[in-house]
Amino acid sequence: MRASGFQPIKLPPSVWERDDMRESLKNRDIAGLFRLVAKYGGISQVRIASATEIAQPRVNKIFNGTAGPIGELAVFERIATGLGLPDHARMLLGLAPLDTASPTGDLDNEHQEQTDELTARLEAAAAVDDTMVMILRTDTNNLRLQDRRLGSLAIADKMHAQMAQIERAHRHTVRPRIRAQLAHLLAETASLAGWQAINTVALNDAWNHYERAKAAAREAEDAAVLAYVSGEQAYVLMDLGRPAEAAELLQHIHTTHRDRVPARLRTWLAAAEAEAAAILGDEDACRRALDQAALVLPEGDGDPDMPYLSINVHHFARWRGSCLLRFGDPSTVEDLRSSLAGMDGTYNRAEAGVRCDLGHALLAAGEPEAAQPHIQRAKQLATMTGCRRQRRRIEELSRAVNRALGR
Repeated sequence: MRASGFQPIKLPPSVWERDDMRESLKNRDIAGLFRLVAKYGGISQVRIASATEIAQPRVNKIFNGTAGPIGELAVFERIATGLGLPDHARMLLGLAPLDTASPTGDLDNEHQEQTDELTARLEAAAAVDDTMVMILRTDTNNLRLQDRRLGSLAIADKMHAQMAQIERAHRHTVRPRIRAQLAHLLAETASLAGWQAINTVALNDAWNHYERAKAAAREAEDAAVLAYVSGEQAYVLMDLGRPAEAAELLQHIHTTHRDRVPARLRTWLAAAEAEAAAILGDEDACRRALDQAALVLPEGDGDPDMPYLSINVHHFARWRGSCLLRFGDPSTVEDLRSSLAGMDGTYNRAEAGVRCDLGHALLAAGEPEAAQPHIQRAKQLATMTGCRRQRRRIEELSRAVNRALGR
């Protein structure tokens, strides 16, 4: 039984016949659907949240277009039930009708619309060729560069549109070779969306993005991208306070894919294992993983066939410093200073993390005044990039430094 005191929402039948409503349903545009329900039914966000069993803060984000895409069938079912969608509206949303015994003759027009729509989408996808895939890949790479500099909030609309375009093309492409390329690109793009969600502390969205990325990577039969997106998903577990499960997942990924992925990715996986071990307080395991990562780290900044992965000696120094900071290692300050000196100025969110870690290291070394300028710069960068994950760490560090200075 529904725990809320609200009854399911009932709108006039004419609302579901409106062109704008039908368009929102066809496109699974839940933000548009909610806004139209509010507009034509006078329904509040609180009531929509109660009726659909979606938390009110998330409903607010959906209204404002800042929530991630909804992918779970169960959520669509709750929305359809809570908003009282009639069968023809449910079918536009891609759900089965509730009254399966209704005469099919009454739905002939609806079925023809669905047939026409599928035909149109298949024909549009047939136009996707190698050049179009290259354009889409370039767009994703450009979004990745913008994300490093500006953060996810600045490119949220572009990111949503890019994901939708790739998913639509992938879903309706028939040719195996092009479909495989789109699956690979979808995995990379969904992984980027997942990391953005982690940094805005939208952990459920992040998990769902990584599940989508893993499914696409499996279809593309690419061991490297599958290992990478699976490894990034472990950070959702770390941020949820479940580092033991994250460590187990990373060890499994590393063991399973070690002999099938490039050396740079093996470095990344080992460094991620070290981070999970550091959170668990296992210094021996952390140092072993860091040594393993350093041993296989190749020269250069990245590999052309892995645009999603950038790790060089400076990035690794940052990672090492961040891990060993937890054990009071005296070399931490120099590792982090070396990393900061080697940054090229485009990794603004990463720089915020380095400066936050350096502030921690200086505070631990009894130099709270020296930590202050790094904390201030980290705060500026985290604010600019909209990184709530870093802002939380910076706020905690600021309070600790103020206490050390007697403020």
